[in-house]
Amino acid sequence: MNSLRYWLNTVSKDHVLAGVAGGFTQANHGKSINLKHLSKGDWLVFYSSKTSLSNGKSLQNFTALGKITGEAPYQAEMSPSFHPWRRQVAFMPCQETPIRPLITDLSFIKDKKAWGYPFRRGLFEIPEADFKRIAKAMGVNLAAL
Repeated sequence: MNSLRYWLNTVSKDHVLAGVAGGFTQANHGKSINLKHLSKGDWLVFYSSKTSLSNGKSLQNFTALGKITGEAPYQAEMSPSFHPWRRQVAFMPCQETPIRPLITDLSFIKDKKAWGYPFRRGLFEIPEADFKRIAKAMGVNLAAL
């Protein structure tokens, strides 16, 4: 049995890039609850509906992919009043990829007309086959890793 799990995190592209630069991910506006479900070695792909959280332009791309490396969530201080929870991630080189050509083939998207609905959950688990399909579209060969 494969104990690895595969996750999708919905994050604006500007926040994804900050995470890539710092080697971390946050989820659900810095809350820890969903991050606790991730385990070291799990895979994570990022979907960005917009270029930035505030006033961002529509993007609808998969923007990054990585592997969870830390054992547990940790808290960071971004300001005296904001201490978001994070997980360490080793990001893989990949190509940003539009979601639209993949929608019909992704099993976690049940209603293809309302395809954006699942992403409202923020961070959620996806089937291995869907993750591999996305990784391949992003130019990542998981077998070589």
